[in-house]
Amino acid sequence: MHEVTSLPYTVKQDEHLWIPLSDGIRLAARIWRPVSSDNDPVPAVLEYIPYRKRDLTAVRDSINHPYMAGHGYACVRVDLRGTGESEGVLTDEYLEQELRDAEEVLAWLADQPWCDGRTGMMGISWGGFNALQVAARQPPSLRAIAIASFTDDRYADDMHFMGGCLLSDNLSEASTMFAHTSCPPDPALVGETWRDMWLQRLEGSGLWLHEWLKHQRRDDYWRHGSVSENYQDVRCPVFGVSGWADGYSNSVFRLMEHLDVPRKGLIGPWSHKYPHLGKPGPAIGYLQEVVRWWDRWLKDIDNGVMDEPMLRVWMQDSMPPSTAYAERPGHWVGEPSWPSPHTRPYELPLGDHRLAMPQEEIKEQELRVESPLSVGQFAGKWCSYSAPPDLPYDQREEDGGSLVFNTDVLEENWQILGSPVAHLEIAVSEPVAMVAVRLSDVAPDGRATRVTFGMLNLTHRASDETPEPLVPGRRYQVDVPLNGVAQDFPPGHRIRLSLSTSYWPLAWPPPQPARLSVFTGASRLLLPVRPAAEPQETTLRPFDEPEGTPPITATQVRPGEERWTVSRNLVDYHSELQVVKDSGVVRFEDHGLEVGRHVHQRYVWVGDDFESVWGEVESTMTFRRGDWHVRTVTRTVLSCSSREFRLHAQLDGYEGYRRAYSRNWHHTIPRDHV
Repeated sequence: MHEVTSLPYTVKQDEHLWIPLSDGIRLAARIWRPVSSDNDPVPAVLEYIPYRKRDLTAVRDSINHPYMAGHGYACVRVDLRGTGESEGVLTDEYLEQELRDAEEVLAWLADQPWCDGRTGMMGISWGGFNALQVAARQPPSLRAIAIASFTDDRYADDMHFMGGCLLSDNLSEASTMFAHTSCPPDPALVGETWRDMWLQRLEGSGLWLHEWLKHQRRDDYWRHGSVSENYQDVRCPVFGVSGWADGYSNSVFRLMEHLDVPRKGLIGPWSHKYPHLGKPGPAIGYLQEVVRWWDRWLKDIDNGVMDEPMLRVWMQDSMPPSTAYAERPGHWVGEPSWPSPHTRPYELPLGDHRLAMPQEEIKEQELRVESPLSVGQFAGKWCSYSAPPDLPYDQREEDGGSLVFNTDVLEENWQILGSPVAHLEIAVSEPVAMVAVRLSDVAPDGRATRVTFGMLNLTHRASDETPEPLVPGRRYQVDVPLNGVAQDFPPGHRIRLSLSTSYWPLAWPPPQPARLSVFTGASRLLLPVRPAAEPQETTLRPFDEPEGTPPITATQVRPGEERWTVSRNLVDYHSELQVVKDSGVVRFEDHGLEVGRHVHQRYVWVGDDFESVWGEVESTMTFRRGDWHVRTVTRTVLSCSSREFRLHAQLDGYEGYRRAYSRNWHHTIPRDHV
C-alpha cells in the first residue's frame, strides 16, 4: 500500500470526545476533519463498531479516516455503547438500542458547526451490517453508505446458519464478542470511572451464544435487522463490496438485484478485509473508490461514477489448492445489471458418478453415501480472515467420504458467474439430515480446489420458518444453492460436484448419522455460464493502486503465533482441529498502551460418533500501561447429545494478579430440527 502524506486538505484530529445520547449515556468518538471545516463545513462519514478505536482498530483507522478527511470529509469513528471508552453495556448485536443510538449520532453530527448537514456511513463486517440497517430506517441526514463484508439476511446468510445448518462460526464469533465485551475502557481517557465501567460490562453483557442458540429457525429475532425483509426501506445510494474468500459475497448480488436506488457492487478475490488491504491480492485503491462515491452523493459532484458497470467482479483463474494465497490470478469483468444479461443457466445431469452433458439420456440409479465425520476437516473457515491460513485445502481427502460426480475433461474454457444450484432428488434414512455440496476445479494431476459450496439442513427444504422432519425412505426434490462465484475452468481440467452428509467442523452435524440416496437423471447441476469476454470489459477503468495515510506506530513487544492443526489418534479415533490465533503484545507508541490477544479454538470428534462433537474457544485479552494491568479470560464450550445442545462458559477478570470478577454459565438448549 502506498502511504500518502500529501492530501488536498490539511487534517486535524480530535482523539477523544463524547457524543451525548438522550438517555444520558455518552459514546466515545474520534474525529478527523479538514482544518478548513471550522469555517467551511463538510459532510460527515460515520464508522460505528464495537472493536475499540483506542487500540484494536487504531492502526486500520489511521490508514482510512485521515485519508478521507484529507479529501474533504469529517470522518468519525464511534465505539458502540458498552465497548471501547463508550459508556453502558452491549448485550447483543444489532439491537434496536444500537440502531437508535446510531440515529442520534448521525443527528448530532449533522448539527455540528463543521458539518454541512449531510452524512454517510461506512464499515466492514459489523460496521457494514449496521450501516445498511440504519439506512433502512431513513434518518434524514444520511445520503449514502459504503459497506463491505455485510449481509442483508441475518439468518440465512450470516455466520449463524447456512441453509438451516448451524455454523461453527456461530460459536467462534460469539466467543469473540464474549471476549471483546469483557474489556475495560482506557483510564487515560475515562479517568477513575474505568473500574465501575469495566465491572458493569463484566456483569451485564451476558452470554450471547445462549440467545443465538435459542433461535434455531428463522423468526422475528433474525428478521430484525434483515433488510431482505423489505428492500424498499433503503432509499439512499449503496456501494456494496465483498470478496470470494469472504463469507458475505452473496449479499452484494442480492442488493444489486433488489434495491431500486443508485447502487454499485464490487467483489474481488479478498477475504474479510477492506479491499485496499485485501488478501488474497490483488488489493485495489478502495479508498479512492470510496472518495469518488462520497464526492458523487455527499457533494453532488458529477464524476461519472454511475456511468460504469453496476457490478464489477474478479474472474478467478484456476489455482492449485492452498490454505492461503498471496495473489489470486484473474481479471475484472463488468456487468451492467444483476441478474446478468450475459450468463445463461447450463444444466448438467447427474449420471453414474458423472456430470453428463445436457443432451445425454441418463438412466435412473440410486447412489448412496453416509459420510464420516472427518469430511470437513479441510474445509477451512466459513468466512476466511486470511490469518491463520483458513482457506479450504485439497479436496481429495474430503471427496473420499463423499458422493462425487465429474465432468469429462474440458476441451475449452468454462467461465461461471453467479450461484450454481444443485437440484437433487433424494431420500434419507433419518428424520433430520443435511447435505453439503461442493464444486471443485480438478487439475490433470488430480488435485481438487474447492471453488464454492452450499449446505442444506434437509428439514429446512421448504422453509426456514417451519422446518419439518423427513420421512425416511421417501423421495424429495430439493434445491441447494451454492455461494456465488466467478471462476474460470481451463481446458484439460474437470468440474467436480461432491455431496456429503456431514461437514464438521464448518457446520454442526445432524443428531445421528444419515444415509443419503441420490437419484440420477432427475438430479442435475445448474451452472451460471458466462461467455469468456464481453466487449465492454476491454474498456473497464482500471483501479488505482492501494493508498492510505501512514499508519500510527505500533511496536510488536511480543511476537504472535498462528497454528491450524488437524490430528487423529488411530488408537481411540479421537480427532481434533486446533486453531491458535495469537497476536502477541503490541504497544501503541502515541499513548503507551500495550494490548495482547490470544485465542485457542478446539473442535473435537471421536470416530463417527455424532454425539461426541464439541467445540471450545478460550480467549485472553491483556491491557497494560505502567502499573495498570487488566486481563480477561473467557472460555466457551459447546457440546451436544442427539436431543440438546450443552453450553458452558466461564468469565474471569483480573486486575493485576487479583481476580476481580468470576462467573460461570451452564445451559441446555433443545435441538430444533438441527
